[in-house]
Amino acid sequence: MPTTFLILPGYGNSNENHWQSYFEKQLPNCHRVAQKSWDNPRCDDWVQAINEAINGCAANSVVLVSHSMGGIAIAHWASRFNTKIKGAFIVAPPDLENPCMDLPIEGFTPIPLVKFPFPSVVVASTNDTWSTVERAQTFAESWGSKLIVIGEAGHINATSGHGAWNQGLELLKLLDTEQ
Repeated sequence: MPTTFLILPGYGNSNENHWQSYFEKQLPNCHRVAQKSWDNPRCDDWVQAINEAINGCAANSVVLVSHSMGGIAIAHWASRFNTKIKGAFIVAPPDLENPCMDLPIEGFTPIPLVKFPFPSVVVASTNDTWSTVERAQTFAESWGSKLIVIGEAGHINATSGHGAWNQGLELLKLLDTEQ
């Protein structure tokens, strides 16, 4: 069964210069999960959108491809539904529990720190302004994810130069082949 890739952007969505948009064009059977609000997100809405997208596919063929807050939404989805999927690729999950973070979001904290019932990879940067490597390591350990630190890569988005991110595609392909 071919893999279904579901793109889960973070706060504000991913623009056309973001690596997720490049992945969406390059990967076969790839779809972006639309959210009710990208700029005033409610966790319950995001989790429901993820669940509906997965229910529209064969769950065991789904690889979630998230950036930033999309990864935190995966943690909430996994803790509520405990559904076995093919895997999750979680890039730059932010520490939304940091009191310095001030976004108009609802329900994303506390961040679930429970083991996922599926394979996952967390990709982090050593100079991400939204999370420390230590916090990314806590997420990875709690979720049962493999942690990959790619050095000084900022928030691993278009602003930090991650448009056509070939290294990310290679990391995603490794997860896609795991079973």
